[in-house]
Amino acid sequence: MSTATSTGRAAVVVVSTQAAADASLDRTGPVIAAWLRERGFSVPDPVIVADGGPIGDTVASEVLSGAAVVLTTGGTGVTPTDRTPEAVAPLIDLDLPGIIEEIRRRGLAGAGPTALLSRGVAGIATGGTLIVTLPGSRGGVADGLDVLDGVLEHVVAQVRGDGHAPRSVS
Repeated sequence: MSTATSTGRAAVVVVSTQAAADASLDRTGPVIAAWLRERGFSVPDPVIVADGGPIGDTVASEVLSGAAVVLTTGGTGVTPTDRTPEAVAPLIDLDLPGIIEEIRRRGLAGAGPTALLSRGVAGIATGGTLIVTLPGSRGGVADGLDVLDGVLEHVVAQVRGDGHAPRSVS
């Protein structure tokens, strides 16, 4: 585990109709926020939106406010209201499919074939924010954080241009 200091601001968006009605039902947002804080990010309490709610607008607001990282949880499956990937994908300027592929691979090894139904997306938004849509299950979040643990610090540094010319944005 890395404990970077002053890595910037991060945000967590929980997509769950149940948690939107009763925040005490959110079992993944606080875990993600604590994980980000352990890595040196300033993280407010998770924002909870209902499935089918203003997911894209909420993530876009975090991007526009300068978050270095936005992690969502929930809404990546195949139910009629699971639309997080569709809401977030238009915000992504540079796709990072390997992150999601590895989360699915780890889920397949642990949870079994249902992990293949997760349709998450990951990438860099214009302006340099890393966005990753994690599954809503505790196991899916654990798999996602394990994958991110190996690359998060590197991705944030790369986007900032550490060791390279800063990435130009359109």
